[in-house]
Amino acid sequence: MRKAKDLYQVSLKLLLKNKKGEILVLNHRRDSAFFGFYDLPGGRIHKDEFKTPLLKILKREIKEETGNVRFIVNPVPVAVGRTAVTWAKGKEAHFLFLFFEGTYLDGKVTISSEHTGFTWLNLSKTNLSKYFTRGILEGIKMYIKH
Repeated sequence: MRKAKDLYQVSLKLLLKNKKGEILVLNHRRDSAFFGFYDLPGGRIHKDEFKTPLLKILKREIKEETGNVRFIVNPVPVAVGRTAVTWAKGKEAHFLFLFFEGTYLDGKVTISSEHTGFTWLNLSKTNLSKYFTRGILEGIKMYIKH
Protein backbone atom coordinates (compact mmCIF):
# COMPACT_ATOMS: atom_id res chain seq x y z
CA MET A 1 0.00 0.00 0.00
CA ARG A 2 1.45 3.35 -1.08
CA LYS A 3 1.44 6.22 1.36
CA ALA A 4 -0.02 9.51 0.20
CA LYS A 5 2.47 12.29 -0.47
CA ASP A 6 2.06 15.61 1.32
CA LEU A 7 1.82 18.93 -0.50
CA TYR A 8 3.58 22.03 0.82
CA GLN A 9 3.44 25.71 0.04
CA VAL A 10 7.02 27.00 -0.12
CA SER A 11 7.92 30.27 1.58
CA LEU A 12 11.30 31.97 1.12
CA LYS A 13 12.49 33.91 4.18
CA LEU A 14 15.41 36.30 4.62
CA LEU A 15 17.54 36.66 7.73
CA LEU A 16 18.56 40.22 6.89
CA LYS A 17 21.45 41.39 9.10
CA ASN A 18 22.50 44.96 9.78
CA LYS A 19 26.02 46.11 10.73
CA LYS A 20 25.35 45.28 14.40
CA GLY A 21 24.49 41.66 13.52
CA GLU A 22 20.79 42.19 14.30
CA ILE A 23 18.14 40.74 12.00
CA LEU A 24 15.11 42.53 10.63
CA VAL A 25 11.85 41.12 12.00
CA LEU A 26 8.29 42.10 11.15
CA ASN A 27 5.20 42.30 13.37
CA HIS A 28 2.31 40.05 12.34
CA ARG A 29 -1.12 41.62 11.92
CA ARG A 30 -3.94 40.83 14.37
CA ASP A 31 -5.69 38.61 11.80
CA SER A 32 -2.60 36.43 11.31
CA ALA A 33 -2.40 32.86 12.62
CA PHE A 34 0.95 33.96 14.09
CA PHE A 35 -0.21 37.18 15.78
CA GLY A 36 1.94 38.00 18.82
CA PHE A 37 5.09 36.65 17.19
CA TYR A 38 7.56 38.07 14.70
CA ASP A 39 7.93 37.14 11.04
CA LEU A 40 10.87 37.45 8.69
CA PRO A 41 10.70 39.27 5.37
CA GLY A 42 9.85 37.00 2.47
CA GLY A 43 6.93 35.01 1.21
CA ARG A 44 5.48 32.30 -0.95
CA ILE A 45 6.27 31.34 -4.50
CA HIS A 46 3.46 32.29 -6.87
CA LYS A 47 2.00 29.65 -9.18
CA ASP A 48 3.44 31.34 -12.29
CA GLU A 49 6.95 31.50 -10.75
CA PHE A 50 7.81 27.79 -10.93
CA LYS A 51 10.69 28.41 -13.37
CA THR A 52 11.74 31.73 -11.79
CA PRO A 53 15.05 31.64 -9.88
CA LEU A 54 14.47 31.49 -6.12
CA LEU A 55 16.59 34.58 -5.45
CA LYS A 56 14.51 36.63 -7.90
CA ILE A 57 11.34 35.55 -6.06
CA LEU A 58 12.92 36.34 -2.69
CA LYS A 59 14.00 39.80 -3.88
CA ARG A 60 10.46 40.48 -5.15
CA GLU A 61 9.02 39.53 -1.76
CA ILE A 62 11.55 41.64 0.15
CA LYS A 63 10.74 44.69 -1.99
CA GLU A 64 6.99 44.14 -1.43
CA GLU A 65 7.38 43.84 2.34
CA THR A 66 10.20 46.28 3.16
CA GLY A 67 10.29 48.83 0.35
CA ASN A 68 13.45 49.91 -1.42
CA VAL A 69 16.09 48.64 0.98
CA ARG A 70 19.37 47.61 -0.60
CA PHE A 71 20.84 44.27 0.42
CA ILE A 72 22.90 41.33 -0.78
CA VAL A 73 21.88 37.70 -0.36
CA ASN A 74 23.86 34.50 0.05
CA PRO A 75 22.35 32.32 -2.74
CA VAL A 76 22.54 29.13 -0.67
CA PRO A 77 19.76 28.46 1.88
CA VAL A 78 21.06 28.44 5.46
CA ALA A 79 18.13 26.71 7.24
CA VAL A 80 14.71 25.14 6.78
CA GLY A 81 11.54 24.97 8.83
CA ARG A 82 7.98 23.76 8.41
CA THR A 83 4.59 24.37 9.93
CA ALA A 84 0.89 23.71 9.54
CA VAL A 85 -1.70 26.48 9.52
CA THR A 86 -5.42 25.93 9.97
CA TRP A 87 -7.53 28.34 7.93
CA ALA A 88 -11.03 29.64 8.69
CA LYS A 89 -13.05 26.60 7.62
CA GLY A 90 -10.76 24.10 9.35
CA LYS A 91 -8.69 23.49 6.23
CA GLU A 92 -5.02 22.86 7.02
CA ALA A 93 -2.13 24.03 4.83
CA HIS A 94 1.47 22.89 5.22
CA PHE A 95 4.37 25.28 4.72
CA LEU A 96 8.05 24.66 4.07
CA PHE A 97 10.31 27.63 4.81
CA LEU A 98 13.67 28.08 3.10
CA PHE A 99 15.84 30.60 4.95
CA PHE A 100 18.49 32.71 3.25
CA GLU A 101 20.99 35.04 4.89
CA GLY A 102 21.45 38.60 3.67
CA THR A 103 23.32 41.76 4.52
CA TYR A 104 21.45 45.06 4.78
CA LEU A 105 23.28 47.82 2.92
CA ASP A 106 21.02 50.86 3.22
CA GLY A 107 17.58 52.31 2.58
CA LYS A 108 14.51 53.12 4.63
CA VAL A 109 12.44 50.10 5.71
CA THR A 110 8.85 50.69 4.61
CA ILE A 111 6.45 47.99 5.84
CA SER A 112 3.63 46.78 3.58
CA SER A 113 0.07 46.15 4.76
CA GLU A 114 1.02 42.51 5.40
CA HIS A 115 2.68 43.54 8.69
CA THR A 116 2.22 46.27 11.28
CA GLY A 117 5.78 47.26 12.11
CA PHE A 118 9.37 46.10 12.37
CA THR A 119 12.39 46.01 14.64
CA TRP A 120 15.96 44.74 14.57
CA LEU A 121 16.68 41.83 16.97
CA ASN A 122 19.94 40.42 18.26
CA LEU A 123 19.24 36.68 18.11
CA SER A 124 22.01 35.80 20.58
CA LYS A 125 20.44 38.04 23.24
CA THR A 126 16.85 36.99 22.60
CA ASN A 127 14.59 34.36 24.12
CA LEU A 128 13.67 32.94 20.70
CA SER A 129 10.42 31.24 21.76
CA LYS A 130 9.13 34.56 23.08
CA TYR A 131 9.47 36.15 19.63
CA PHE A 132 9.06 33.29 17.12
CA THR A 133 6.88 30.22 16.75
CA ARG A 134 6.55 27.03 14.72
CA GLY A 135 8.46 26.89 11.42
CA ILE A 136 10.10 30.29 11.79
CA LEU A 137 11.38 29.29 15.24
CA GLU A 138 12.56 25.93 13.90
CA GLY A 139 14.50 27.60 11.08
CA ILE A 140 16.07 30.27 13.28
CA LYS A 141 17.22 27.64 15.77
CA MET A 142 18.80 25.66 12.92
CA TYR A 143 20.47 28.82 11.60
CA ILE A 144 21.95 29.67 15.02
CA LYS A 145 23.12 26.09 15.62
CA HIS A 146 25.04 25.98 12.36
